Amino acid sequence: MELTKQLVEAVLSTDPLQDQQAVQMARNGLLDAAAAALAAKEDEGIQKLMTLVEQEGGAAQIPVIGQGKKVSRQSAAMLNGYLIHALDYDDVHSDVRGHPSAVIIPALLSQLTNGEAYGDRFLAAYITGVEVMARLGESIGKSHYERGWHNTGTLGAIAAVCAIGYLKQVSQKELAKAIGFAGAQSAGMRKQFGADMKPLQAGLAAQTAVWSMDLACSGFGGSESLLDGELGFFSLYGDQKLAERRLLEDYGTAWRIVSPGLWFKVYPFCSAAHHAADAIESLVQEYNSLQEKIEQVDVMFPPGGDAALTERAPLTGEEGRFSVEYVIALAVFGQPLSLDAFTKKAISPELRTWMKRVNRVYDQTIEPHPDAVPKGRFTIVKLTLSDGSTISKRVDIPRGAPGCALSTEDIIQKLSSVTSTSQAKQLLQAVEEGNDAAYLQLLA
Repeated sequence: MELTKQLVEAVLSTDPLQDQQAVQMARNGLLDAAAAALAAKEDEGIQKLMTLVEQEGGAAQIPVIGQGKKVSRQSAAMLNGYLIHALDYDDVHSDVRGHPSAVIIPALLSQLTNGEAYGDRFLAAYITGVEVMARLGESIGKSHYERGWHNTGTLGAIAAVCAIGYLKQVSQKELAKAIGFAGAQSAGMRKQFGADMKPLQAGLAAQTAVWSMDLACSGFGGSESLLDGELGFFSLYGDQKLAERRLLEDYGTAWRIVSPGLWFKVYPFCSAAHHAADAIESLVQEYNSLQEKIEQVDVMFPPGGDAALTERAPLTGEEGRFSVEYVIALAVFGQPLSLDAFTKKAISPELRTWMKRVNRVYDQTIEPHPDAVPKGRFTIVKLTLSDGSTISKRVDIPRGAPGCALSTEDIIQKLSSVTSTSQAKQLLQAVEEGNDAAYLQLLA
C-alpha cells in the first residue's frame, strides 16, 4: 500500500470545517493551549532556552508566548511547544497516547509571519493535525510507547507537517517530501519524563515540522514514501500491518478531535494519574481525618495502565508530575493539586516518607467500563485504615476527559486563573472570530 501518497491525498482533499463540533473543539483547544502556555511563562526552562536562542540570533519573526519577544519561525515553534507542554497542563488524546496541541499549534503559529492570517483555515489545519496524530497513534501499535518512545515527539512532527501542508495548500509532492523529512527526524523518549527535556521534545517536534516543510518547499530532495515498506516509518517504529489497516480507514467521515476527543486537563500532571486524583480527592472529602488513619494505599491499574507514571519515589514536584504516589500523598495531606505543588521545589521529607505507604497493583480480570477513557483503563484507590477496615473508590472517566469533559466556560475559567480576565476575554473573542493573527499577538 502507498500509505504516504494516500495520506497526502486524504489530508489535502478533506474539509473539517463541515463539522461544527470539530470546529468548536478546535476553538476550545486553542484556549486551553493558551492557558497551559501562559501558566508556564515564568518557567526556569523557558528562560534558559530563550537565552540560548538569543545567543544564536536570527530573524525576529514570531512571538514567544508570554515573553514579549520575537524569534525565528523555527525557534518560535520549539519555544512555544515547550511552553504549552512545560507543566503537563496541556491537552492529551487517548489515541495519540500523547499531547497533540503542544506540537501542532506552535507549528501552525510559526506560519503567521508579517501579520498573515488564515482565519477558519487555521482551525481546519489544527483539526487535520490532531486527526493525523491520532491515526498515527492508532497505527503505530502499543509496543511503540511501551518500548520507551514518547509519542508526542515521535508522531508529532509528521502530524504537524500535515497541518502546515493543509494550512498552506502545498502540492502533494511537497507534502509527501515534508512527511519524509519529518519522519526521518522523529524522536523522543519516555526516559526524559520528569525533566525539562520532556516538554522540549514537543517543541523539537514542532520545530522539525516547520523545518521539514521549509525543506520540501525549497525543492530539497528526499523520499516521498517514508511511511511505506519494510524500511518505512511504521516498520521501523511500530507495526506496518496495523498501519495498513488503520491509518486511512474512513478518513474524513468523523474527526478524532471530537471522538474520542481532546482531553482538557483539570490537574497539572500526567493524565495517567488523573483517575487516582479524582478517587483520592473523593475519599478525602467523604471521610474525615484520613491522614491519621491510613496504614496502606493500594492503587490498582490494568496491566500497563501506569506506564507513563515513571516516578515512584520523586524528589521534586516536577518529577511528581509522573508519580501517583506523590499525587495521593498531596491529597491525603490536604494540599491542593495545583501548579505550585509540581515545580522543581524539593518534596518534603515527611511526604517522601509517607509515599512509601502507596503500592501499585495490577488486575487484568477486572472488566473495563465500556466508556472508559482511555479505552480499557481504570484506577481503583483502596485505603486500609488503622482499624483494619478498607474503603475504596474506582474511577473510569476522570474529570476533563471525554465523557466528563470541560465546557468552554470551564476552559475560560482555567485561562483566567493564569492571566487577566481581560486577556482571557480577548483571546476568546479572537478564537471565536477565527482571527489567528490576533490570537498570536495576544499571547505575546
